[in-house]
Amino acid sequence: MELKSDTKEMTQLQGKKILIVGLGKTGISLSSFCKKRGADITITDINKNALAKISEQESLFFGIKKEIGYHNIETFQNSDLIIISPGIPHNIKPITAAAVKRVKIIGEIEFASRFIKTPIIAVTGTNGKTTVTTLIGEMLKNCGKKVFIGGNIGKPLIDYADDNNKADIIAAEISSFQLDTISAFKPNIAACLNVSEDHLERYKNYSEYAASKVKIFKNQGEKDTAVINGEDMLIRTLTQNIKSKKLFFYPQKKEAGSIINFTDKKLIFNFINKSEKDKKFINLNNIKLIGAHNIENIAAASLCALAAGADINKIQKTVSEFKGIKHRIEYVDTIKNVAYYNDSKATNTDAVLRALQHFNIPLILIMGGIDKGGNFEKLKPLIKQKVKKLIAIGEAKQKIINAFADITDIIDANSLEEAVSFAHKNAARKDGVLLSPGCASFDMFCNYADRGKTFCKAVKELRGFKNE
Repeated sequence: MELKSDTKEMTQLQGKKILIVGLGKTGISLSSFCKKRGADITITDINKNALAKISEQESLFFGIKKEIGYHNIETFQNSDLIIISPGIPHNIKPITAAAVKRVKIIGEIEFASRFIKTPIIAVTGTNGKTTVTTLIGEMLKNCGKKVFIGGNIGKPLIDYADDNNKADIIAAEISSFQLDTISAFKPNIAACLNVSEDHLERYKNYSEYAASKVKIFKNQGEKDTAVINGEDMLIRTLTQNIKSKKLFFYPQKKEAGSIINFTDKKLIFNFINKSEKDKKFINLNNIKLIGAHNIENIAAASLCALAAGADINKIQKTVSEFKGIKHRIEYVDTIKNVAYYNDSKATNTDAVLRALQHFNIPLILIMGGIDKGGNFEKLKPLIKQKVKKLIAIGEAKQKIINAFADITDIIDANSLEEAVSFAHKNAARKDGVLLSPGCASFDMFCNYADRGKTFCKAVKELRGFKNE
């Protein structure tokens, strides 16, 4: 179901009966935005624990109708407009019932974009979105630009629409869930980094998931720019007929983009109609980001920043200084000659694969959480080669045990703290302990960041002191 709505109607909210579905960070921001503009608001969240968020911000929700712990189909059908938060599937029964009644339904990214005139750089992909979006923001800031970084990270895009302090440009991380609900959203610069198996608990198949990702380009015109992974043949195929100007990282001959040269440790930018002496490059020696996947992230971010007018020298400065983001192969501590790494953001098997490729020491790997339909089989060669012991946690632990019991020793842990304790007891000098779950976190934690913080705290406590 593709959600459509009239742009002019969406911006006239006074007196409209608006239903906001989902009371996470985005739902709270939507409630504030619509309340200021005189809408008649109802909020609904099937999770009864959302009541705690209302209690924390009682003044904001004064005068707003609340349906928490359930969805009332009649409320959906009798609304003038339904706005869906990113984590809400748009094919649940109350939403499809409202669509039959021709109720206007829109996602938060689409809704927010109706109120925004600032140029947008949008980044999607299975892995690397947060790193690339953050890098783009830092590159442009170093060029003297005022940048809003948000979307699927930090602040929701609707917060920018509601903010009086306007930016020169927006760098937005966009998930497939958000792209599912767009109709007219059109970023000036858009990037699709990669597509691998993820969220197959929500999509019918891998092809449907991939098609969702490339929707980021669908409304772009000839004056817009698409940054594309040239090695991903599926993305190449799905973007064959887009209208925007294409820039590839890993370009083929006669394509504009960036060439990754691992031998010379350079990122070379090859733009068509440029002479050899005009080619720009970035020196990758002594960068702080680790892993081959981060070279690709730097390439994609640099192409986006260059397309936005960034200076190559400022891009070089950013790349040289950037230390990465929290919870992505993040070094935590070394205790008794054992190094601990927090990769809690690895919520799918492809991210675990990329993390394992980086290490050349014996590993104790902690995996588990809510299975998202990923293919654990593809991890077998690297786990057999690099993982001396695997500790399984969370709802997916039995699937993990079944997948890897024949190739490595496995421990069943009841909590992440217990997993860290088991790792500490089983590690030898110069081993590494890696939390790279390959699963979502919501069975045991609020989100991947909460899981990462819990891991870091448990590691620090091995030394006998508390995390600050």
